[in-house]
Amino acid sequence: MCYQGGGEASGRREAGPDSPSRRAFSRLLLAGTGLAALAACTPGSASAPAGTPEPGPSPVTGTGSATPSATATASHPPLPASAAPATARASATPLKADPPSAAAPGPQHSLTDPASPWVVVNKHRPLSPATFVPPDLARPAVRLATSGEAALLNSTTAAAAEKMFAAAAADGVIITLASGYRSFQTQTATYGSYVRTRGRAEADTVSARPGYSEHQTGWSFDIGDGGGACSFQPCFAQQQAAVWAKANAHRFGFVVRYPWMLHEITGYYYEPWHLRFIGVEAAKDMSTRGIATLEQYFGLEAAPGYR
Repeated sequence: MCYQGGGEASGRREAGPDSPSRRAFSRLLLAGTGLAALAACTPGSASAPAGTPEPGPSPVTGTGSATPSATATASHPPLPASAAPATARASATPLKADPPSAAAPGPQHSLTDPASPWVVVNKHRPLSPATFVPPDLARPAVRLATSGEAALLNSTTAAAAEKMFAAAAADGVIITLASGYRSFQTQTATYGSYVRTRGRAEADTVSARPGYSEHQTGWSFDIGDGGGACSFQPCFAQQQAAVWAKANAHRFGFVVRYPWMLHEITGYYYEPWHLRFIGVEAAKDMSTRGIATLEQYFGLEAAPGYR
């Protein structure tokens, strides 16, 4: 899913399913190109060749609250320091029997409640209810590269985004909000257009099914840079906005949700533009421990495809 954010295309100023850029990228992907920038977009590949670098340069350098659920919370002892998240493989068993999230500072939250900052949405974990709508959608005071519902986030994420965008601007880096909230209805239309033009199997590689979109929670959004360079393309990893966000987003409670070469765990290709709010404590904890995905952090099974 090297195009869309969290496996979902938005209804804003993005390239359509049949745009030349998407068709070209799809042909490269299906042809099995060996370019390093597309290596992470091969759903069947086990890992990058030894020593393969992640695209892009090295990194440059308000906590939300939700009502915790009594169920599906992380409650295990810390993960041994010897565990290596990059070696986790897709399987039907938990990636980590002892998720390190249990030792994270701050309160624990539900992993199933869509109003929780820790909710995990992937191809094995649909939203419940499927038509969930955040009750507190708000438009953040940030630079927008979109409009309508895509310019909205839940209020907690919006406040954190404002702080992060301001900090980036203070460092001379312009970040734009390219795609935020996406309703169940919008996702239904988007996914349906891919199914009609490409078939269901291919649609599942470029768009989330309705009810499986992280964008619907209001906890995530896609970013762009001030000039719109490399929007929703692998080369975005080399843009200043992506480099800054990768190095600093955790300070504001965000993680890059779909990291390099971990699509066999997350179910989605590398997306340096897709950020997810989980709270400052947890985001910093993931960064400190070197844990890349929410599935690993919360000890959940990998979700490379729909059941």
